Amino acid sequence: MSNRTVMIDNNTWNNTHIATMGMILASDEKTAAEHLRRLDVDYMLVIFGGVAYYSGDDINKFLWILRIASGEYPHIKEDDYMNQG
Repeated sequence: MSNRTVMIDNNTWNNTHIATMGMILASDEKTAAEHLRRLDVDYMLVIFGGVAYYSGDDINKFLWILRIASGEYPHIKEDDYMNQG
């Protein structure tokens, strides 16, 4: 995968880009697809390290992603993604 523009990586300082990706990850599939099309995204790579016990994966960081996203998109509430049981 070469010649691809990266929206966010481990060195992203643009909080709005991180928040936008967080909002996409927190959205239902239809809403996420609409936003990804607007951004002209062809691929989205999400790292899941569950099988390899890699604790630095993107899924493990999901609460931080929600917190950052809620700063730009107030309709995203962390409590909506927490199990209350």
